[in-house]
Amino acid sequence: MLAAQHADPAAPRPNPPESPRTGGTLVSVAALALVLLSAFLHAAWNLWAKQIGGDTRAATLMGVLEAISVIAFAPAALLVAHAAHLTLDGRALAWIAGSGFLHVAYFLLLLRGYRVSELSVVYPVARGTGPLLAAIGAALWLGERPTLLSVGGALLIALGIVILTLHPGEPRSGRVRAGVILGALVGVTIGAYTLWDGAAVSKLALPPILYYWGGELCRALVFAPFVVADRAGARLLWREHRLRVLGIALASPIAYILVLVAMSRARVSHVAPVRELSILFGAWFGARVLGEGDRARRRWAALAFVAGVLALASA
Repeated sequence: MLAAQHADPAAPRPNPPESPRTGGTLVSVAALALVLLSAFLHAAWNLWAKQIGGDTRAATLMGVLEAISVIAFAPAALLVAHAAHLTLDGRALAWIAGSGFLHVAYFLLLLRGYRVSELSVVYPVARGTGPLLAAIGAALWLGERPTLLSVGGALLIALGIVILTLHPGEPRSGRVRAGVILGALVGVTIGAYTLWDGAAVSKLALPPILYYWGGELCRALVFAPFVVADRAGARLLWREHRLRVLGIALASPIAYILVLVAMSRARVSHVAPVRELSILFGAWFGARVLGEGDRARRRWAALAFVAGVLALASA
């Protein structure tokens, strides 16, 4: 856990009228604004990741991205640690390392999905199944009883998947099925790291930017050997996709840091579903920017995912 200078714990503390995580319209609006901005940035960097294509090895791409992110955000992260007189103990390092490896699985599965299928398939499925799997897990392992809203939300998400996979006779049906499968696997990692990171920033009092930067450093170390082994691929990636690489390396951390800040100010169960509004941005990018087919059908599928996620959030 992070150690910081605190006031005397035995001293009496006044009870504030509202907790910053549970009350206050101002805090709620601020958290909502952070999450909506995060949703747009998240969909944008996924668009850039799809546009890079499959010519570059996933591990090489990840290594380059993480190296840039670590360098770019090091001053801010270290300044936060220095200003707050923070030190990391073994427990905090374990949480940071766990987050780092969960995000490794997330990024590799996501990139694989974009290589075998389309943004407007993989992205909505990935962002929609995360909350669904979290709700199922809560019912199976935590004993939470499903409500009509939660059941309705689950059915809407299932409907979105059905809409995406209709017309099995179409030439691209195999790509769609592969995208749905990989998108669902990405959703598993989304549910896992959302719960993990939410617990870290809320219960362990880890500053979001320092916490995420630590995870970036872990991922950079994991992928560094792959970049060294594929230096030619890394140079080609930088030469042909420099702006997209920089965009992903900067937008991805900012998008998630905004979510971590929001989760430190509001309940994780409220923040996570609102973030999934990025599904609509992703579907729009896929249709308008990439020109992916079946626009109307995929638009309806995205709306079903968003409605299902919002129903789960309200249950």
